[in-house]
Order: sequence, then structure tokens, then C-alpha cells
Amino acid sequence: QVQLVESGGGSVQPGGSLRLSCATSGIIFSTYVMGWYRQAPGKQRELVAGITSGGVTNYADSVKGRFTISRDNAKNTVYLQMNSLKPEDTAVYYCNARRRHGFYDYDYWGQGTQVTVSS
Repeated sequence: QVQLVESGGGSVQPGGSLRLSCATSGIIFSTYVMGWYRQAPGKQRELVAGITSGGVTNYADSVKGRFTISRDNAKNTVYLQMNSLKPEDTAVYYCNARRRHGFYDYDYWGQGTQVTVSS
């Protein structure tokens, strides 16, 4: 059974920092592209940051220079370090694992963790 479990969300003042973690089980973690997405009320889910199995990263323009995605293949965990948080970063953050193998696409989601940035 595949599980993605996010943690580390919470409430923080503007300018503050949070570190999200996503612990996975049931997948060969090192072979998956991992991503963090977010969804604010009334908005579509959007990609925040992604990291390939080889460690190549990409970021949404809105978080470049503030957020850092990383992975620890020994711990089957992906992280999102969020600095200089802004109110517009408020959203539910979701962890995603995906992989294409032959004709099959494997796509798994966590349950989400709330991040609230407010003074």
C-alpha cells in the first residue's frame, strides 16, 4: 500500500519559515519524481516545486529564491523548506509522487497539510 504522509504545516507570520516533510512508503522512492503542489481556496492546484530522481529541481516563479525542495532517498522523504513566507503562500500543500514505466503512469498524492501565513 502506497502512503504519502505530509507534516510540518502550520501558522506563521509573514517573513517566517516552515519546513514541510513528506514521508513515503510502498514505492521505490528513488525512482519517482517528487513534487509539492498547493491549492488555495477558490483556486486550482498548482505546482510549487519538483525534484527528479536525479536531483534536478524546478520551481514556480512565485517561490523561486524563497523555497527549496530536497529529497533524502535513504529516508524515502522529500522536503520543502519555505522561507520569507507571504500571505499569498497560504494554501493546502500536497506531496506528489509520479513515475512513468512503460505504458503505465503511477501517480500518488498525500492528504495535504495546511500552511497559513498571517499577521
